[in-house]
Amino acid sequence: MTAQPSPASGRKPNRLAAEGSPYLRQHGYNPVDWYPWGEEALKKARELDRPIFLSVGYSSCHWCHVMERESFEREDIARIMNEHFINVKVDREERPDIDSVYMTAVQQMTGQGGWPMSVFLTPDLKPFFGGTYFPPDARFGRIGFPDLLLKISEIYRTRRDEVDKTAGELAVHLAGAEPDAGGSELPGREALAAATAYAKRSFDPQHGGFGPAPKFPRSIEIMNLLRAYARTDDAEALRMAEKTLEAMAAGGMNDQIGGGFHRYSTDERWLVPHFEKMLYDNALLARAYLEAYLVTGKSGYAETCRRTLDYVLREMTSPEGGFYSATDADSEGEEGKFFVWSPEDVEAVVGKEDSRIVCERFGITVGGNFEHGKSVVHAARSDEEVARSLGLDPERVRGVVARGRQMLYEARESREKPFRDDKVLASWNGLMISALARAAQVFEREDYAEGARRAAGLVLEKLGPGGRLHRVWKDGVARVPGYLDDHAYLAEALVDLWETTFEPRWLAEAKSLGGQIIDGFLDRSAGGLFYTASWHETLIVRKKDPFDGATPSAAGVAALTFLRLAALTGEARWRDTGEGILRSVGGLVERAPMVFGYTLLALDFHLHPPAEIAIVGDLDAPPARDLLRTARRRLLPNRVVAAASSSLPEEARRAAPLLEGKESVGGSPAAYVCRDFACKASVTDPAALEALLAGV
Repeated sequence: MTAQPSPASGRKPNRLAAEGSPYLRQHGYNPVDWYPWGEEALKKARELDRPIFLSVGYSSCHWCHVMERESFEREDIARIMNEHFINVKVDREERPDIDSVYMTAVQQMTGQGGWPMSVFLTPDLKPFFGGTYFPPDARFGRIGFPDLLLKISEIYRTRRDEVDKTAGELAVHLAGAEPDAGGSELPGREALAAATAYAKRSFDPQHGGFGPAPKFPRSIEIMNLLRAYARTDDAEALRMAEKTLEAMAAGGMNDQIGGGFHRYSTDERWLVPHFEKMLYDNALLARAYLEAYLVTGKSGYAETCRRTLDYVLREMTSPEGGFYSATDADSEGEEGKFFVWSPEDVEAVVGKEDSRIVCERFGITVGGNFEHGKSVVHAARSDEEVARSLGLDPERVRGVVARGRQMLYEARESREKPFRDDKVLASWNGLMISALARAAQVFEREDYAEGARRAAGLVLEKLGPGGRLHRVWKDGVARVPGYLDDHAYLAEALVDLWETTFEPRWLAEAKSLGGQIIDGFLDRSAGGLFYTASWHETLIVRKKDPFDGATPSAAGVAALTFLRLAALTGEARWRDTGEGILRSVGGLVERAPMVFGYTLLALDFHLHPPAEIAIVGDLDAPPARDLLRTARRRLLPNRVVAAASSSLPEEARRAAPLLEGKESVGGSPAAYVCRDFACKASVTDPAALEALLAGV
């Protein structure tokens, strides 16, 4: 495990040094008199009538580290901060509610946002000025940070009426910033078509992806394109999805040596990444590549999915089974240093004879494509292209590349590693549990199923003390009440895990989490879901956030999960709540479908009633496994699967009423394909099941 950054020599710890958040601890030896968010800081601001400087970031944020080195480590700048402000540091990954409220304020003030986020608040927590990164001296068209601090302090002291007026007006804007759904009707198929049309307009036909650089992995958009192809035979939708997936897999954003994806590409060719790795990106990308494999049968997509998940199990899994959050972009003070190579580096590892093959395969050149003459590793050529170029036997090239990749990985392990944020977040673990569970179904990998089981068990046990789900588990302690994404992502993951293992516990826990969402997050007057529960800390505004960002809309995930639970159980409350969530954003989805990607997955599920597949028999025996394999080997997103041993008593099957009354046939396992609990005749032959599924 990568060590926590060590304190600067001779520095005294501040309040953050004892905090649970790895990001806050990174600032634990700054000379800034930092406070964590909490009553102590807020009380101090009120007593001294000082403005609050709120700094929000996260542990793997490159520019957060830059601002720390340039400003928060400087004694002279810290002196200004300590004299004139109450300084509060927040980890956005632990407190996304705080981040969301004040990011909205910064975007309203400046027209843009990002991290580090720097916001100045009145003692009653109303923002009056904000921005992102500020340099220590005026440059990049930005005021120097110490000059800004002194100016803000002066304005606060001498023009207080103006500050209070601005803060009050902005608070009113924030309270009214919740999106107007524009109606209460369910969106129609037009929204799905409009999202596909928008993707076509923004698609980069040369390099893949959507829009200009920097390019982010748009996993959910790709999933929608794959569904558009499956639903309408839209060949252009499939072409866009494949072009993007292939470009990302071949580029430097995909860690060709160790597996897993970096955060995004800084250029339009997917070559040079921003080198941080986030758990959520890898979970969503694994799902996108898995679905592409199910649609096309192309082995390259399966390989990319497996390499991504293998990386997570190998490097991002705690001894207890939870998944770590992220790894940093920097090591030894340089971005990407851990990941880049020169030809000399490669030769020292694999030898002179093989280095020519490895360098040509992975685009490692004398001049380099990155800083200091180093190269970002990417799939510059295929094995076959390298063989033709060098006049070698393709089998030899494949062997050299496989050995070379492993040797480079082992050599890279001796380098100083980027910092790893080892907190376990319920929400992001939910995303990875889903990815592993779905991959376990398709690849029949027990290690994937077991990884999903262990993580789900850990999150439920360690993050659910007292019956309430918490967000963060770190150093054996659960902290911060769970938000909507924690509940929704985990509920979806447990349904996926149920459909993988058919162990009753997971479906029961999914329904329990669904009940908590209805009880604590549902807006019973205006509809939709709040991001914070009724038992959360009250901020200056209680937000809803129906849009996708780097992670899926929690409301969209909840809607799809409720609809899946309705199909499995027949219970009206799940269907009614899922449809209610869709209605609450109906007008918005129709006006701007491109920002509602996961909600569109739920809408697709609602508009195209799912196939309900029930399989009964000895699930460990080959005949039943063959039926399950048939149900899982194509992209059939609008389906639910329930299975149980025919030897179980009827009451044991009531966890999923779809199984009630289903029996094996003549001692053979049987499959039933139903819609709205009206079932076709049972089949016992995989080919017959395949024929039934082809017609749904």
